[in-house]
Amino acid sequence: MYLNCHSFHSLRYGTIPVADLIPLAAACGVTAMALTDINTVTGIYEFYRLCNEAGIRAIVGMELRQDNRLHYITLAKNRTGLGEINRLRTQHNLAGTALPLVAPDFENVIVIYPSENIPEVLRDNEYIGIRPENFSLLIRPERKSKLDKMVVLHPVTFRDKPEYNLHRILRAIDLNTLGSKLTATDYCTPGEVMVPESELLANYSQYPTIVANTKRIMDSCHFEYEFKVPRNKKHYTANRDTDLQLLTRLAQQGLIKRYGIGNRDAQERIEKELKVIHELEFSGYFLITWDIIRYSNSMGFLHIGRGSGANSIIAYCLGITDICPLELDLYFERFLNLNRKSPPDFDIDWSWKERDTILEYIFTRYGREHVAFCGTNVEFKYKSIFREVGKVFGRPKEELDKLSGTSMDQHDRNEIVRQIHKYGMMMEKYPNQRSMHSCGIIISEDPITDFTALEMPPKGFPIVQFDMHVAEEIGFEKFDILSQRGIGHIDDAAKLVKKNRGIDVNIRDTSISKDEATCNEYLGRGNTIGCFYIESPAMRGLLRRLKCDNYKVLVAASSIIRPGVAQSGMMKEYIFRHNYPDKFEYFHPVFEEQLGETYGIMVYQEDVIKIALHYGGLPAADGDILRRAMSGKGRSKEALQRVKDHFFECCARQGHPEQLSTEIYRQIESFAGYSFCKAHSASYAVESYQSLYLKVHYPIEFMVAVINNQGGFYRTEVYVHEARMSGAMIHNPCVNKSEIETTLYGKNVYLGFMHLQGLQKEVAQNIVTEREEHGEYASLEEFIYRIPIGIEGVQLLIYIGAFRFTGKTKNELLVTARRIMLRFTPKSIGPMLFPYAVQHYELPMLLRSPYEDAFDEIELLGFPVSVTPFNLLKTSYRGDVKACDLVQHHKKQVKMLAYLVSRKHVPTKMGAMYFGTWIDANGEFFDTAHFTGTLKSYPFKGGGCYLLLGTVEVDYHFPTITISKMEKMPFIPDPRYRESDAESSQTQERLREDVSMTHREPYPQEQEINLPRHKMVQSK
Repeated sequence: MYLNCHSFHSLRYGTIPVADLIPLAAACGVTAMALTDINTVTGIYEFYRLCNEAGIRAIVGMELRQDNRLHYITLAKNRTGLGEINRLRTQHNLAGTALPLVAPDFENVIVIYPSENIPEVLRDNEYIGIRPENFSLLIRPERKSKLDKMVVLHPVTFRDKPEYNLHRILRAIDLNTLGSKLTATDYCTPGEVMVPESELLANYSQYPTIVANTKRIMDSCHFEYEFKVPRNKKHYTANRDTDLQLLTRLAQQGLIKRYGIGNRDAQERIEKELKVIHELEFSGYFLITWDIIRYSNSMGFLHIGRGSGANSIIAYCLGITDICPLELDLYFERFLNLNRKSPPDFDIDWSWKERDTILEYIFTRYGREHVAFCGTNVEFKYKSIFREVGKVFGRPKEELDKLSGTSMDQHDRNEIVRQIHKYGMMMEKYPNQRSMHSCGIIISEDPITDFTALEMPPKGFPIVQFDMHVAEEIGFEKFDILSQRGIGHIDDAAKLVKKNRGIDVNIRDTSISKDEATCNEYLGRGNTIGCFYIESPAMRGLLRRLKCDNYKVLVAASSIIRPGVAQSGMMKEYIFRHNYPDKFEYFHPVFEEQLGETYGIMVYQEDVIKIALHYGGLPAADGDILRRAMSGKGRSKEALQRVKDHFFECCARQGHPEQLSTEIYRQIESFAGYSFCKAHSASYAVESYQSLYLKVHYPIEFMVAVINNQGGFYRTEVYVHEARMSGAMIHNPCVNKSEIETTLYGKNVYLGFMHLQGLQKEVAQNIVTEREEHGEYASLEEFIYRIPIGIEGVQLLIYIGAFRFTGKTKNELLVTARRIMLRFTPKSIGPMLFPYAVQHYELPMLLRSPYEDAFDEIELLGFPVSVTPFNLLKTSYRGDVKACDLVQHHKKQVKMLAYLVSRKHVPTKMGAMYFGTWIDANGEFFDTAHFTGTLKSYPFKGGGCYLLLGTVEVDYHFPTITISKMEKMPFIPDPRYRESDAESSQTQERLREDVSMTHREPYPQEQEINLPRHKMVQSK
């Protein structure tokens, strides 16, 4: 008799998770019930599955509201009815129009109106929901005459009194008001709890007609759904056979292009893959992906195909990926096999500038009725919870900042804070809003509204009302259409090389960059700032430790940097074995046979599966469970525990020593959710090589491209420094030379207006557009009369030197600007028939310190351009040792002066530590380690230059200074102020540092792992 149950998917309204609603109903003796969340069907598939498991008949529908006013409740008679409901909600979601008070003429939907919104005429499928508190209305004859159209209406919204209070808090959050200001219409009644069905029916004992009506419409609802049936678009062409014909033809054309004529291994691999793809009916999936890539190529866009899809030679021949599976011995079964019923999963990256064009093509080409983004539930998080709940209780901003910015044990213990804690913790993991999945797109065979309503988030592409996990469960596999700045670096750099040097670099031809000799030299030195995936301090340190000088080692490095490999101790062990290949023994012959390329170390997901199958003797099904656990998909603790138990049983049966089996499974466990498949690592390595090739041979163009794509791991300042170290001459923004983005003329780099803090975007765009249409600016005066800009904007441009082409000092320009702007009106703007005559005055000589420009730059750009930070120090000392000499000072104490680039927080069992990255006075990078004890006495104090004292530790060719003391060094007083002014010492506080935090448990120490390097003999 429950036709109107809400779960917590009724956002900021319901309080019951779907998984808790079903056992609650079972305990109350409910045999059939309806989930009708407000304006959404997010929870219906989980609800349907759990109801079936509990022996409860599931009815699904939606409660439709507008501005918190209940219009009607809809129940789907079947799957067709669900589609009707979804299309109604979708129509108004996408158009942004108001929902009608009267439902449309549905064919397979039951409609229930509340007593506050009864239409004059009720259709056959329409009823009136009556609550017990509405019985008094039945005294009126016009209401009593409609008794045969009335049904039981007992909404369920919360479980108990605390959840009722939570419901009211959620309503206040939704309405952005104080809890004390809520009115009775803002929240539900206190009786919306689930009670035993017998108790519910007792309330309607005087109205058996209402009960009979309710039972009749519930019996008329027969929603059924078959899970795991593929729902993706099935065919690219007319049918399965023509799909195979087209895929075969394209694969053969690509085979000749990639391998030439007569490559027997490649031909056999293609035939093998085509057979599996056809049998699994995935030809259409490959062809749709190929079609998207074909369009991308026609637009001149660069893409990167990565993930396990690179295991497929057909993907390689179709141009979806640039990874040759034969070269790296990538086996197709890791991507697709006859035991896998879900479609393959291609991850395709584009530049962030071009991704929307690709998306628009997909929506247009395959029909907006069939294409949508996956949704995702944005949950209430720690900081937002305490801030939002605190606002409901009327706490001031200062207290909210403290509550959200500190841990609970640091909060006050007064009664209100205790209430905030109580209800805040109840809300944890509750969905707060729906958002767009970052990259997952569904292309459906049937209209998507057959399965879900659609919503339109601010980004402009419709989303389904469920997440990727539900999508997979109900038969959808997403296409991952991603964006990344690394592709923008590569693509824009190649275009800049063409524009600046007239050289065509076919960077899409990966053979020119992969394993190129000079690139390999740069790799071994860790000279990779700006390069995709290999520019972070940790990765550069790894490359140096490995003396990485070839593609296959780079592929391995791309994976061993991942947390799973590092946590297990296998990263350190790989480094040791790579440097000393004659100083270890393989644990067991299986490790030498299966993992000889990586010295017996499990580096990739495939390695874990190989060892589980070949050493442990696990069946392929268990290997697939491990694969899904490692890729973070469908992880089940129970399934993993069964695999673990089975692993040890199988190992014991094969006579393996327990000590070795325990160590091997420890390594396997560490990989869960934190490792790459080999094809994914290879894809990353190829992209890394592409960016590195451009950095090596066209360094200035490459760095400008990195800057214009808003960097990577580091802030803009670091890439500007790298461009200067590559021979570029860096110039501040100029109204006659600069664009919105940074511009390159030969070796002259003009910083873009986008980097100028405080300059309005519209003004910057006007400067560029006006110059393009009517020529360069001849003077400051002319500029002011051509560009609508206030005095603050003009002064900002003067301070940064944007009018230096006039040959006048900043002081002269400031006086001139103020004199003009005093009588300036917006009507003065526009082309003049006669140039405005400016009176010239003899100005007194205004002295200006050469360092004033540098302080202006720090204030407006965030870093100095005209000098280095070292030039602004009070001291002339530059350290006893430079970065290039550190390798020669192993175990020696050194004193250095350095500029802070970045620091990375690392949790340890002793407390937090940091790894620092610095630039010395010569502009070279080096790294430091700061342990917990030292940090207490010598902490980081923000960006700037520091005096460092520490001991050099050279670890496999890579030097790190373990810091014992450090202190931030003062700048000279800012000459724009008097020395006595407080501001004279504050400008350097604007210098930034890059700080990255690590949120994980501390890694175990090397002695705790005690990874064996000797053969562990098999028991007899």
